[in-house]
Amino acid sequence: MYDYDLLVVGSANADLVVGVERRPGAGETVLGGDLAVHPGGKGANQAVAAARLGARAALLARVGDDGHGRLLRDSLRSAGVDTAAVLTGGAPTGVALITVDPSGDNSIVVSPGANARLTEDDVRAEVLGAARVVSAQLEIPPATVAAVVRALPEGTRFVLNPSPPRPLPGEVLAACDPLVVNEHEARVLLGDEETGGTGEPGEVPADPADWARRLLALGPRSVVVTLGAEGALVCDASGVRAVPSVAVAAVDTTGAGDAFTAALAWRLGAGEELPVAAAYAARVGAAAVTRRGAQESYPTAAEVAALDA
Repeated sequence: MYDYDLLVVGSANADLVVGVERRPGAGETVLGGDLAVHPGGKGANQAVAAARLGARAALLARVGDDGHGRLLRDSLRSAGVDTAAVLTGGAPTGVALITVDPSGDNSIVVSPGANARLTEDDVRAEVLGAARVVSAQLEIPPATVAAVVRALPEGTRFVLNPSPPRPLPGEVLAACDPLVVNEHEARVLLGDEETGGTGEPGEVPADPADWARRLLALGPRSVVVTLGAEGALVCDASGVRAVPSVAVAAVDTTGAGDAFTAALAWRLGAGEELPVAAAYAARVGAAAVTRRGAQESYPTAAEVAALDA
């Protein structure tokens, strides 16, 4: 019997957001609007998204002994996330400093803070063993993610969103079931971030189905490529299949990828096949973009069901 449907191992940040008429140039000071502080971080986002859907979710993360850390703990608990494995100390809570101009374009500087102090020693087998599925991202040290993979009990499924993207060791790739990437992450992992499929030798093909097949050849057990409003592609040994999304009026895409990954991981743990779980995750992501913000935009299961009505 598992204590959790989903254990997320990852980051927890405070997002400090200021609206500006224009972003400053080098050496320039501009006045902005009022500071807004929101709970964020890809790990915390995933845990909250899963809990809002009804999953028994927990987070293994590290925050500072400060106001931002208390904000994050309170936000997680209010969403129903188990915070017993949220550790405290080592550095101030991670923060993302975000300026947003009237067009919605933003500039972000992330100070990892305590996220960078989530170490291999913090990965405890008894916590991993309490979950059907373990999900991770790359806003924590890569060595910690590798330690998670090595400590996974047999039968526990591992889901990875490699964000921010970087090359992955073979042992991590081999554990992914699935590896979940967007277009940018796919290009980085395949070694070609910039080109768009013009036929130059060695570049990444422009067809996302080709990305999925090439990513699968790197070693993961399955791959999901998210395509925003176009839905997603799933790829495993049986081939590549398209998963449609739901047409909605998008307001803000912030954190939608985290909601998708959380929903996917939860439904896979419940025994759904990859295409079915991905189709549900696409609906969750679609619901999330209809409201502003990240965690505050995440839907309940009833709100997701309403998209199909």
